[in-house]
Amino acid sequence: MDAAELGKSRFLNNLFKLSGMSMESRMRHWLMPPKRTLEGADIKPGQTVLEVGCGTGFFTLPAAEMIGESGRLIALEPLADFAERVRTKVLGAGLSHVEVIQRDALNTQLEAASIDLVLLFGVVPFPTLPLGRLLPEMHRVLKADGTLAVWLFPTTAGVPSAIVRSGLFTEIAKKNGVYRYARSSGAQPPRAPA
Repeated sequence: MDAAELGKSRFLNNLFKLSGMSMESRMRHWLMPPKRTLEGADIKPGQTVLEVGCGTGFFTLPAAEMIGESGRLIALEPLADFAERVRTKVLGAGLSHVEVIQRDALNTQLEAASIDLVLLFGVVPFPTLPLGRLLPEMHRVLKADGTLAVWLFPTTAGVPSAIVRSGLFTEIAKKNGVYRYARSSGAQPPRAPA
């Protein structure tokens, strides 16, 4: 069963409800200002950005503001309740350039080479997103000059070196706790079996 199917589970949605409240707390906004973290990703107006695991939208609305109406933000979330919550926020803010999709990041179903920037903010390491399957999909959807931005919380758990070892990405910078990687132009290794 993929993450999107699991995301429809009433049990899982109820289980994550409490964490959703903490994700939106004023304390979190004060301790981790989303715009400051997003600045580390080097977001530019007009970009097409894929936010993997948008949760309750902590980074979604600030990222949408940073890319402006000439850009496009695709907020991907496997949990149905979180995806619906973000859709409501996006509609309330009148953000027509943001699309919220309930889908598995291991199989985004997005067009190849269609994304300028992928945000992996607080979603790796996570058991349902094994890097061996996630990184090839992110490489596939990124444009040749696209970048991957990774913010790790609460631990790096060897993720930065694993990304480089994949051969799919080259580290280019670290700012505000965000690791940035350029998409390598080499041939993409075969995808791991599902």
